[in-house]
Amino acid sequence: MKFIRYQNENHIQAALVSDSNEVFPVPYDDYVEFYYVLKNEGLTAQQYLDTHNISPQSTPFDSLKLALPIESEEIWASGVTYLKSKEARNYEATLGEEKPAETYYDKVYDAERPEIFFKSTLRRLVGPKDILYIRNDSKWQIPEPELTLIIGQGEEIIGYTLGNDMSCRDIEGENPLYLPQAKIWKNSCSIGPAILLPESISNPYDIDITCKIYRGEELMFEGTAFVNQLKRKLDELVHYLVYENDILPGTALMTGTCIVPPNNFTLEKGDSIEISSERIGVLQNSITRN
Repeated sequence: MKFIRYQNENHIQAALVSDSNEVFPVPYDDYVEFYYVLKNEGLTAQQYLDTHNISPQSTPFDSLKLALPIESEEIWASGVTYLKSKEARNYEATLGEEKPAETYYDKVYDAERPEIFFKSTLRRLVGPKDILYIRNDSKWQIPEPELTLIIGQGEEIIGYTLGNDMSCRDIEGENPLYLPQAKIWKNSCSIGPAILLPESISNPYDIDITCKIYRGEELMFEGTAFVNQLKRKLDELVHYLVYENDILPGTALMTGTCIVPPNNFTLEKGDSIEISSERIGVLQNSITRN
């Protein structure tokens, strides 16, 4: 089962979506609240629907105007968690120079402590089919498709969704201290389209992620990866985020990317990005400039 929120006339409606795309409205707009209702009552999502006699609605899933599945006040991110990401960071950081024997990206890839950084607030976050911005002071920008964790109480992972950690490769490559500017700006982050309940997948490392970038009707890039290519454990990333930090239930944590477009590619105004997973759905956003 997946949890979604969608625009229903003049209000936001929440629902569960089955594997066959049947839509079951539920009276909980807040995913965290709904998750803990299930947990406290000892119910699976299907048992909740059966207990409360909730039938599927007639409106088909494909016709719904999806909203953010959760309004996370904070979105955090992990860096250099995949080999592909380490290679990309080394390329942009040593462009035109001889690569040293060991870079800071090599070090963080192998270190005990992962790279965790602040990515976005709710006001900078957009949902499915909303518009993402590219910066006007960057000439090398890409999407970063990532499995995104929803964190509950303590260090509990209470859901899985997709995220786009937009990134300016030239700004970060110029100096690692520019990371906030390379990562955070207006409409620089998206998540969605749904939250996969933990009960619905026995092994989250089996989750697939595909990214497609279109320019008009032309497919400019396509790449696919699996979460099992992640060097670190999901619980480990959550632990380092939560440790001595004040995290509200419902906080989102992006876990890093393993899909990187070619080094000569940069996003342009009018591009369209599709990040998809068989279990979670399709997160589609278009690109413009502020």
